[in-house]
Amino acid sequence: MNGFLELLALSTLMGLSIFLSLPIVLRKAMDSRTITVLNAAAIGILIFLVADVYANASAIMFPSGYVGAGLPVAIFTAGFLGCFLVLFVLARPSPGAAAATPNSLALIIAIAIAFQNLTEGLVFGAAWALGITGLLVVIFVGFFLQNVTEGFPIAAPYFGFERPPIARLATYFVLGGMPTVVGGVVGYYWNSANLDVLFDSLAIGAVVYAVLPMVRSAFRGAATPGESRTRHDLVYLGLAAGFVVGFLVNAI
Repeated sequence: MNGFLELLALSTLMGLSIFLSLPIVLRKAMDSRTITVLNAAAIGILIFLVADVYANASAIMFPSGYVGAGLPVAIFTAGFLGCFLVLFVLARPSPGAAAATPNSLALIIAIAIAFQNLTEGLVFGAAWALGITGLLVVIFVGFFLQNVTEGFPIAAPYFGFERPPIARLATYFVLGGMPTVVGGVVGYYWNSANLDVLFDSLAIGAVVYAVLPMVRSAFRGAATPGESRTRHDLVYLGLAAGFVVGFLVNAI
């Protein structure tokens, strides 16, 4: 029982680490360049997240490196297409609306991160049950730091439009972060590679759907050609910075 309570405490700490980004995303005064860079960095983090999650899933789908395992590949394909198409039908802008609202985009990103954190929790819970101390430390530190960065993509749709409402943003952070606890509990008692693949595919489907309008918004034109070039350069720099941050956090 003590081991289980410790698991709950540590997985909760990992899930709540997403709130460490609040002081930055709730800053009252941000100029347009800062907003552009933060938005682009959020996209870079999401792009890295897709690569990272797919790397985890592909190790299960292609165990030999060349030939796919039939059931995991089928699960991944169905999960990705199912999630993307459901969002396409249910979350696309209403007739007459120019784009998805910040609230809907933030919610979709939070759901994507929730699925990804479910998988992380499963991995942590399974490792905890096995009592692999060295591996546990690596997993905990890596997941904790990665969760810290996940607050930025959730808050990013609000940048440049409105200050994120604290209560709503906190709700989305809980939705995105706390599935780590659920995954930890499930993984402690039972884990399945196919379940990991399913959650990974759902996370990728949701991220891909959400990141497309974010990219379109990031590259929208400015008032003058000079401002457009500056914005273009900042977007590329922000994208690269976000991807590198995601990589470094995952590599620690």
